[in-house]
Amino acid sequence: MKHVILDCDPGHDDALALFMAMGDPQIDLMEVTTAGGNQSLEKVTKNALSLIELVGKKVPVYSGCPTPLVKAPKWAGYIHGETGLDGVKLDPPKTRVAGTHAAEQIVKTIMENPDQYVTLITTAPLTNIAMAALLEPKICSRVKEVIMMLGAVHTGNVTPVAEFNTYTDPEAAKVVFEREWPITMIGLDVTHQAICTKEVQQRLVKANPELGEVLNGLINFFRDSYKDEECFPDPPTHDPCAVAYTLDPSVVKTVKCPVSVETKGEVTCGMTVADLRAMAPKDCRTQVGLALDVEKFWNIVEKAIANLKVEK
Repeated sequence: MKHVILDCDPGHDDALALFMAMGDPQIDLMEVTTAGGNQSLEKVTKNALSLIELVGKKVPVYSGCPTPLVKAPKWAGYIHGETGLDGVKLDPPKTRVAGTHAAEQIVKTIMENPDQYVTLITTAPLTNIAMAALLEPKICSRVKEVIMMLGAVHTGNVTPVAEFNTYTDPEAAKVVFEREWPITMIGLDVTHQAICTKEVQQRLVKANPELGEVLNGLINFFRDSYKDEECFPDPPTHDPCAVAYTLDPSVVKTVKCPVSVETKGEVTCGMTVADLRAMAPKDCRTQVGLALDVEKFWNIVEKAIANLKVEK
């Protein structure tokens, strides 16, 4: 059993990742924390609450940092639309966000549980995670692993070298990478292989017809956005890759290497610089994903989504 805190900013691919985390019995989803990213904090938090209610789960949601640590916010409405989940009609949430700030709650949960108990999955800019590490540095030695959808070893998507989550808050990413917890970076080198074709979309809908309307709405809007903005014929489903790796690490080929985050460069800000020049030092605590077992990945996604029941 994986005891998970999911830090996210739903977001179409975050929605699929959240469905997976709620659907797979191997995951104990302890709480969901939200940060501004794909859309404003208010919008992504509302989306998280509505998605959880949709499938009848009781998972507390803690709202966190509305803006990056230093930079002005730059949301991804060009991909995710005005609501952050355009293309899908969700009921307004009936439950409310929990009162504690997300960063404080992350600290509380990690410190109140045994060492190596909590796995952090992050699919948003790392603002909440950096804040938690700064509030209580002891959490870094107590976390089992930080598995993040973030970064790129080779080519970025917001700039030639920077991926969106890192670019949005590079200072937070730098804080997180410089702490001593074990990190697995699942970046664009992996997620750009997780292409949701129309055939895959049909598989997912067939696995859970009750969710069919929502899944089709999510994926169709995401497909159109990627066609318009990044010239992908079908959308890469980034965030589910981090959840799939949590469930089965063999789904992603990884290599250990030091990673630095660029915060100063005029054209390289937000770059995750992976040093692959030689064998990693013995004490290296970071690894990066390089390739995805595509069929195994979609099998994991399909299986998790099939377990969900839509709340009537």
